[in-house]
Amino acid sequence: MERPCIKVCDFDEQSGWCRGCGMTKPERKAWKRVPAYREAILTGLPARLSAMEMAGHVVGEAAKRRKSDKA
Repeated sequence: MERPCIKVCDFDEQSGWCRGCGMTKPERKAWKRVPAYREAILTGLPARLSAMEMAGHVVGEAAKRRKSDKA
């Protein structure tokens, strides 16, 4: 199963969700250590990214482009 990380790793302070993929830091660790948890992680990510976008955050590939523009 492919990892959802898109190398943005910019976490929202309120929710703890990554603006790139939607995972939390503990979920990133679990992804590596507990493969059985991966499907459960993936299930929630689209709703998280959508919620952040609706709150005015730049998310997903747009967040990746924004990060590379700042570098």
